[in-house]
Amino acid sequence: MGQSKNPSRRADNEAMAISKMLRTSPQKLNLVAAMIRNKPVDKALSDLTFSKKRIAQDVKKTLQSAIANAENNHGLDVDELIVSEAFVGKNLVMKRGRPRARGRFGKILKPFSQVTIKVRQVSTEEETA
Repeated sequence: MGQSKNPSRRADNEAMAISKMLRTSPQKLNLVAAMIRNKPVDKALSDLTFSKKRIAQDVKKTLQSAIANAENNHGLDVDELIVSEAFVGKNLVMKRGRPRARGRFGKILKPFSQVTIKVRQVSTEEETA
């Protein structure tokens, strides 16, 4: 079996982690993901630690997993990592409801989402440019 020619293939200086089934809407999760995009990982971790948003702790776990993947699986230097991509996708939606007046039914949607975080190693002169 040969290598696939998929354009979304991981580069040699990249590592990633995915969290699925996060119990929040993609819109709310994207606010947290936007907070860490294109930042050094130590700055991103401190931003997530002190964020007031509940889902920030799950995103922090995902970022820590991506950092561990970069260090252990790909042999990258943790001090030179930046968050190159952080994107959010939809997952399933639980449909619940509640009875309303005149025999009607109020729809309650409980969305799930997923987040993908890619970290990339850049040298210090590339980072300042």
